Amino acid sequence: MTKRIVLIGGPSTGKTTLINALKAKGHICFDEVSREVTKAAQEKGIDQLFLTQPLLFSELLLERRIKQYKEASQLDQEFVFIDRGIPDVAAYMDFIGQDYPDNFKEACTSYKYDHIFILPPWRDIHITDQERYESFEEALKIQEELVKTYTHYGYTPIEVPKTDVEKRVAFILENLNICL
Repeated sequence: MTKRIVLIGGPSTGKTTLINALKAKGHICFDEVSREVTKAAQEKGIDQLFLTQPLLFSELLLERRIKQYKEASQLDQEFVFIDRGIPDVAAYMDFIGQDYPDNFKEACTSYKYDHIFILPPWRDIHITDQERYESFEEALKIQEELVKTYTHYGYTPIEVPKTDVEKRVAFILENLNICL
């Protein structure tokens, strides 16, 4: 049975770099879906869908993250790495103080991941761009919401140290062997 491994963390913590490094080592990885949702909205003239229509944005994310979850279970792999999980959607909604329907909470309890690794905020690598607009201070608050949300749903995220990407990959793989 495929184990779903989720990498979480606020903006600019190195998740995408880590996912790319895992891919380079031959692991199956699912990319973060929020950038594709944001880009699709921008092509329709909506600069920041999350800021203008947070519920719609989050519904689209939830739908795509559930799809990733289901796709992972269809693969004949020991591990599948996923950049952000279903509870991230609720955490971000809580971060902005937005109410959301019960199906968000139901998804968090229905679709369970096997291991959660959290990357801590890292000022030295924090950047903003067309899709990532959060300041470092906002990233810290998002991180708090992520920890609170994942803990609420029964997870104990393992913190990945701030170090070069190869050591981060090694840390995760070593911890997965310990967890088996």
